[in-house]
Amino acid sequence: MDDNLSQAIAQSGLSRERYLLADWQTRRLAHCYADLASSTRYGLATTFFLSDIYGPTDFSQRDADGERIVVKMRSLLPKRAMAAIEEALHLNRLTLSLDTQLVHKLFNDMQVQTIDAVNYTAAYRLCDNYAQRCEQIRLVHELGRELDVVVKKQMVQLALRLARGPAHLAGLGELQDFLERGVAAFLHMEGADYFLDTVRTRETALLERIYGGEVNPFADFPR
Repeated sequence: MDDNLSQAIAQSGLSRERYLLADWQTRRLAHCYADLASSTRYGLATTFFLSDIYGPTDFSQRDADGERIVVKMRSLLPKRAMAAIEEALHLNRLTLSLDTQLVHKLFNDMQVQTIDAVNYTAAYRLCDNYAQRCEQIRLVHELGRELDVVVKKQMVQLALRLARGPAHLAGLGELQDFLERGVAAFLHMEGADYFLDTVRTRETALLERIYGGEVNPFADFPR
């Protein structure tokens, strides 16, 4: 392992296997959504997803904070906002489970040393969790549509601003900053339908290509 990679893994707070998977998936998404990333309208949202959702960083503390305080937030936020937060936590747990399966398949069963498109695709298919992958895509789309509505509510924006100081004092600054970046990304789009529909369409197409037996479905994607 070269020094740069060792340093990146150490700084991420992840295990070597988790880092390699997250890093590969982030680069894969950057390739598949380069057009959105370069868009004035959708670039901020794409960056948010790449860095704050799928980035090669240990988000365990932020996620644990979210799970811990969700009950306390019920009295502060509208029911619709709380439902979106709870769905986000559910999606996060599902994604973590799917990534855990991939890590085990790649590094334990297949004994790979590095990840590339071919062994990633093979491991993905061998995990045999097509229904869960469909559910993941569905949840991303539904949650995104819900958030697109929720973040525009003045009460939600006000609650988030008021929580900034107390959140940092309570050691919840990482979670607070994540929520603020997410709200800013969705507000900047001024309507997320095209962004979310594009993600759903492309991820569904890739899923079908992988389970259709293609060796490297990412080579000429998106067409």
